[in-house]
Amino acid sequence: MKKININKIGLALMLITALSACKKLDLAPENKFTDANYWTTTDKANNVLNTAYSQISNSSYFFSMEAMSDNAYNGRGDNNGVASLAAGTYDPSLGRLKGEWGDHYRGIKTCNIFLENVDKVTSMDATLKARMKAEARFIRAWHYYLLETWWGDVPLIEKDLTIDESKVIARTPKADVVAFILKELDEAAASLPVNTALADADRGRVTKGAAVALKARVLLYESRWADVVTECEKLIGNTANGNYALFNSYEGLFLPQNEYNSEVIFDLQYLPPSVANRSYSDFRDMAPISVGGRLNAIAPTQELVNSYLMTNGKKPGEAGSGYDENNPYVNRDPRLTNTVVYHLYQWKDRDNSIKTIYTKPGSDPNPDATKHFDEYAPGATSSPTGYYTRKYFDPTSTVADFGSGLNLILIRYADVLLMYAEAKNELNQMDAGVWDKTIKAIRSRAGFTATEALNFPAGDQASLRNIIRDERRVELAMEGLRIFDIRRWKTAETVLSGWAHGAKFGPAGVDNGYIRANLRTFDKNKNYLWPVPRDERAVDPNLTQNPGW
Repeated sequence: MKKININKIGLALMLITALSACKKLDLAPENKFTDANYWTTTDKANNVLNTAYSQISNSSYFFSMEAMSDNAYNGRGDNNGVASLAAGTYDPSLGRLKGEWGDHYRGIKTCNIFLENVDKVTSMDATLKARMKAEARFIRAWHYYLLETWWGDVPLIEKDLTIDESKVIARTPKADVVAFILKELDEAAASLPVNTALADADRGRVTKGAAVALKARVLLYESRWADVVTECEKLIGNTANGNYALFNSYEGLFLPQNEYNSEVIFDLQYLPPSVANRSYSDFRDMAPISVGGRLNAIAPTQELVNSYLMTNGKKPGEAGSGYDENNPYVNRDPRLTNTVVYHLYQWKDRDNSIKTIYTKPGSDPNPDATKHFDEYAPGATSSPTGYYTRKYFDPTSTVADFGSGLNLILIRYADVLLMYAEAKNELNQMDAGVWDKTIKAIRSRAGFTATEALNFPAGDQASLRNIIRDERRVELAMEGLRIFDIRRWKTAETVLSGWAHGAKFGPAGVDNGYIRANLRTFDKNKNYLWPVPRDERAVDPNLTQNPGW
């Protein structure tokens, strides 16, 4: 939970507005902040940097992101535009596009203001100033990584612009933006501390390991496999850039008592509702209704559930797997139970009591049919797929609205191992040694014990590619990364075309009884890049549009 002091974010936000509008004066007014009189103390500079931290992302984006992909479905409204984006029914006027574009550029503006002004604080310790500059550069690089991933070419702004300048700026080629990101991360890493060197009061701040891991991710999205290997090897068995390891419990990784554990490289910081106004309650629209959920807005799909292996390492339906379609959740990858709530799920609640979740229509034994809250029913408040979410349930959250201060992990060590495995395989260098320290280690931590599931499998590069991709899907499920993977793999045109399904509660003669939850389309000629928001192009005629839009 949040250790960085962000109680003065409102002050810093007002400062940013003031600074962007002010001209330098010979005499600085003493009754308001200007760029001439604000930058006088370390605390004031830190307030602006903390504002930059608060702009990294938000819980609403984090939890809804998965519904852009084939892992989940947003069946109530259009939260952050994810239903439209998944179904392919959007255009440049979609609010999410303008909102996210604006969010990133506001974050970039804050970083630019900080970097342009922090040297005015002459009393600041030089080492601390270098570290804070590095943090701002990392955060700015984070925003640009997301901008170029969604839009490709985007304006690259390295200084605080005037209003007039902002109206004529053009898009910078994606390759140049990526080069800028990589340079910034290298230079930031040089001045950032390793995770073990942070004081408790600074936990949650950017570290050297975060800069290395983000660089690896940017390179992964660019398919620069040898460079991905180089960056990952700076973190795997190498403490020079931080000390990281898989946490000993997959379930425990997402519990509040284990925040800042050995696996967390970079996370979004929050505070519990009882401490400060920096919490979230998104999970109330993902949890089963019978345990206090309000309605279901984000529901895991059958396609996600199908991707979990049997405990013997075989796929459901594969010869010898032991899969029973009438009892489909038995002997499955333990991460399924840690992530997805299914029919007859044993929900462990805040007080450690166990509640059975009934999602199959007509199965709830409660004699009062009005209290069959979780059963699938078309158009009801229950899940439109027959599945709910377990991952990120906070047992210390408030009962009324699931209010939580649990940090949301943006980069973790398992992702580094998966990036490494993927890159080594694409270089045709996957062997038992690489497998053992990546996929085997991840599966062992998940709870697999069968040698068939843990040992290096026979197979060619293509078959190993599928195994690694599936492993990435289930390990990181409901963490918001699936949409990026299917876009970079160019598989979105396949997995986001046709029906997204739910559990086998539908008409027997349609798709073998699996619920048809949402019909989706993906145009490979245009949907791999988002359109530049219509309103942005109306203000700035130099912003060109992406192909097909």
